[in-house]
Amino acid sequence: MEEYSRVEEDLSRLKIEKSPVSIKAGRRKKLIYLIVALTILALVGILYLGGILRPAVQVEVANVVQMYPSQTFTLLNASGYVVAQRKASVASKVTGLLVSVSVEEGSYVKKGQIIAQLESDDVMAAKKQAEANVNVARFNLEQTKAELQDATISFNRNKDLLAHDYVSRAEYDASEARYKRAVAAVDAAGAAVKASEALLQAANVAVEYTLIRAPFDAVVLTKNADVGDIVTPIGAAAEAKAAVVTIADMSSLQVEVDVSESNLEKVKAGQPCEIQLDALPESRFRGEVHMVVPTADRTKATVMVKVRFIDKDGRILPEMSAKVAFLSRPVKLEEQKPLTVINPHALVNRKSKNVAYVVKANRVVETPVTVGKRLGDMLEVLGGVKAGDRVAVVAPEKLKDGTRIKIIEK
Repeated sequence: MEEYSRVEEDLSRLKIEKSPVSIKAGRRKKLIYLIVALTILALVGILYLGGILRPAVQVEVANVVQMYPSQTFTLLNASGYVVAQRKASVASKVTGLLVSVSVEEGSYVKKGQIIAQLESDDVMAAKKQAEANVNVARFNLEQTKAELQDATISFNRNKDLLAHDYVSRAEYDASEARYKRAVAAVDAAGAAVKASEALLQAANVAVEYTLIRAPFDAVVLTKNADVGDIVTPIGAAAEAKAAVVTIADMSSLQVEVDVSESNLEKVKAGQPCEIQLDALPESRFRGEVHMVVPTADRTKATVMVKVRFIDKDGRILPEMSAKVAFLSRPVKLEEQKPLTVINPHALVNRKSKNVAYVVKANRVVETPVTVGKRLGDMLEVLGGVKAGDRVAVVAPEKLKDGTRIKIIEK
């Protein structure tokens, strides 16, 4: 019994006494854990409200673009090329050695201007000989005229003397014969002058053939021959060149487009058009239908339409690719400049203001937008966004400034 009491006493000594210090430490730990948990919950809430932990909203986007007012009254569009209606491959009428070329690609030439020259020593010598022959013929004519004058005076004198029987009939007949020979000699000398002048004219033409001139005001497109080449009108000789240069009248430039037969009723002569060149995408040119060519291409079921430029521009060159818009009415002066437009579905009313959600990386930025008139399916933008900006167009009312998004690819 005593042993049992002793064991109980020993066990009671093994119990840990809870001091006030250990109780306070436990309470402090619980408080720290609670503060940490509340901090984590607050941080998660902030991140969620800030959109960081919120799932990305799927949206479709569209670009803010520039649009010409004429697009709202365009009846038909067609593609084609700029073509010079007056174009020539300038060559010589004779075969010869090219000794000079005074133009190059891009040179402006006037009608009659010398473009190139062939070797001309032989024809120049023939010309000088013809000039000398003309001078000889003219001197002979003057000599025969002097003889005619003397024969005329002698004949008239003998005629008067014969009437008074002062000269014999034989003497009178001799003076008359001399007079007639002088008249014939003058006629022959005059014909010889004309013949020699004709030969001189032929020599001048031969010299002119060695000078290659521009047939009209134009611009040199290509240079096909150079000094030292043999130029021939038929180009049959080996290494011979038929054309020296190719030129085009830049004032005759027109756009030739193919219009489908089914759309031909929308096109008529004199119809206003707007021309856009692929090389000058920022510019639009006024035009009008010059001609509907009265024949169809059976292989393509199209008809060629020629559209002339109303305003000339030095930047327009032959063979440029072009697009033509056939309009229902002429373009007004204030309609010649492009306008910035936006899809109306991209706008949301926030506090009586139109706002758009502009895409920046993977988020949207709420941007106030000032709009103007309606242009077809689009709205004119007066301020807030610029051409090239991307905006959300599907369910933008669900978005807020800074919302994380995922773009739906079409």
